[in-house]
Parts: sequence; structure tokens; C-alpha cells
Amino acid sequence: MALDYSVRSGNKMLRCGYTTGTCAALAAAGAAQLLLSGERPAVLSLMTPKGIPVEVEPVELYLLGDTAVCGVVKDGGDDADITDGLVIQAHLRKTNQPGISIDGGEGVGRVTSPGLDQPVGNAAINRVPRQMITEQVQKVCDRLGYNGGIEVLICIPGGKEAAEKTFNPMLGITGGLSVLGTSGIVEPMSEQALVDTIEVEIRQAAVIGAKDMILTPGNYGEDFLKAHAGQFSGLDGQIPVVKCSNFIGDALDIAMLYPFERVLLIGHIGKLVKLAGGIMNTHSRYADCRTELICAHAAICGGSHSLCTDLMKAATTDACIELLDNEQLRSKVLESLLSAIQSHLSRRVQGRFMIGAVMFSNRYGLLGETEMGKEILKAWN
Repeated sequence: MALDYSVRSGNKMLRCGYTTGTCAALAAAGAAQLLLSGERPAVLSLMTPKGIPVEVEPVELYLLGDTAVCGVVKDGGDDADITDGLVIQAHLRKTNQPGISIDGGEGVGRVTSPGLDQPVGNAAINRVPRQMITEQVQKVCDRLGYNGGIEVLICIPGGKEAAEKTFNPMLGITGGLSVLGTSGIVEPMSEQALVDTIEVEIRQAAVIGAKDMILTPGNYGEDFLKAHAGQFSGLDGQIPVVKCSNFIGDALDIAMLYPFERVLLIGHIGKLVKLAGGIMNTHSRYADCRTELICAHAAICGGSHSLCTDLMKAATTDACIELLDNEQLRSKVLESLLSAIQSHLSRRVQGRFMIGAVMFSNRYGLLGETEMGKEILKAWN
């Protein structure tokens, strides 16, 4: 049954879903009831950490020898991802060991790299889902007066194949999907999920002892790094690179939690020019101001009225550079923009580490480095 809870995204209301962690906890409760009482509940329910109740019907509930198996279908709401529609199973059996133990079986990944929510060797079932599973099973045990041990095995049929389309292989999670969720609820178009992924990658870089890090908004930055690996030391794969998408401010805030010494931001002018105005989330839905910022800096650098008018009408930042070249102002304007970018970056990190930037264009190549960006590159050389 669909979750009756929605959030607004722009001018639309989008239906929320529930996490793999919520599914695992619901399935564990259903399997526990069957295992301990022989009853097959028609409906399973719980209160998520977010305070929103979830109620589902199990799609499978049966005994297999001494093991009770319950399956719940993952519902991602209007933010359907690779896990949407998969069955999250809980296999429960009694054990002689006290307490409730949790592990992952078929289709659940195994952690192989440090810095993740779980230590190396553990099943990729995160802390909050583990708590939810334990609480749901314990409730059934308490209600039925069972004081023995319970072994919980979470399985996701098809999870191994689905995981190849996720970040898991890159993050060091092999063999399947992760069982995730901190709120228990999936909110459509969730930016927090992207920020959480960025945080995992930054934390992994810190855990392996990296003192330096490169941030880049996306694929253009990665392509630039590959093309210039021989030109700049440090861009040849020795320094960890984290893709931060539009969340530059969030990535810097996260980096401040760890003992990094130098962070270099490498990005396309279409993204980085926004930093000259203090815009730290560069998605166009929050702010654009690319041509406005270039126009403002062109004006203080002596640009003509007609140049400023044309800059404001320009469709792309590359078009802006062509216009600056026509009045031989490219160097002065870029220097002014880079100085403003450096100022806003330095203010954001509050002296916690050296922060600099390198800006480029797909059409014009390297456009320049901020003052601190030059120092970082010099240190790496």
C-alpha cells in the first residue's frame, strides 16, 4: 500500500516512499511474528525515525525449515531509484546466542573500504536500519515473551546486479546494495541523498590519511583533470578527487570536519563564476547570475557600455569570453573574478585549510587559478 505522505517540489506535490532500511525492519518484524507465534500478519507497520508511520502488506511470508522469511517491496515514491520495486527480505531463526544479530545475505553488499558507516567486513546495513531492525524484532520478542537469541539475515534478490548501477562499487561496497536510511522516508528529488554521498567520499579520503583533496563539480572537471594530468603535479591520480556536483558549499563544510591541509576546487567557468557572487549551490534553480557577474566585473575593469549590454545578453560563459576578447579585457576580468572567488572560498572555510580554485572552459581551456590555487599547485609540484 502506498505511503500517504507528500512533499512540495516547486509547484508540484510529490509522493514520498520508504527506505530499504524501513523495508528491512518491517520484513524482520513479520518474520519474527511468524517464527515465534506461527501467525502470518496481513499488515506490517512501524513508526519511522522521521515520525511518519508506514504500513505495508508483506509480499511473501513463509517458513523454510527452522527459518521464517518475510519480504517487503521497496517503494521509492515519486523518487523511484534502482531499488524501487525490489523485494527486501528478512530471514530469521532462533539461536543459542543471546541478543539479536544482524547480517547481510544475497544481494546485500559487503564493506571493503574504510570510512563508511560500517567497518570493513560488515554487511552494508547502516547504523539506523540496524537500530530499526533490532527494535522491531525486540518488540515482537517482548510481546510474545521470547527471551532467546534471534539471527537476522537481510537479503535483496537481484541486489547484486542492481548495485552495479549505483555508487557502491566506487565506494568500496561489493556484492550488492546497501540498506540505507536515516529518516526511514525517501523524499523525492532529495538533495540530502547527494550530499550524503559526497560526505562518504570525503570521509573515505580522510580515513586513508589524505591531507590534500581535489573537488570538482562534475564530468567536465574530471575530463579537465585527465587532459592536464601531465601539466600539473597532483592531477595525476595521486590526490583523491571527489565529485561534489552543485553542492560546493556543502562539500567545503564537510571537508572542514576532517584534517585536510589543502583543498583545490577545479571547475568549469559556468559553475565557478557563480562563486564570485558568494553562490555556493550552483544549481540554476537557486541562482544563475553568470552573465551578471561577468558584466559587473567587466564594468569595474573598464568595459564599455556596449560590451556590458552584450554580456548581459550572452547565452553562455564562452560567449562572454569571446566578447571580452573583442575588447582585450579577458585577462583583467578573469583576474577580478578569480579574486572574488578566492575571497568567498576563504570566508567559507574560515582558515581551516588552504582553499583555492582552478577555472577552465571547454572551448578556451585553462582560464586561470586563484591566488591560493596557484600556491596549492606550487606545493604539489
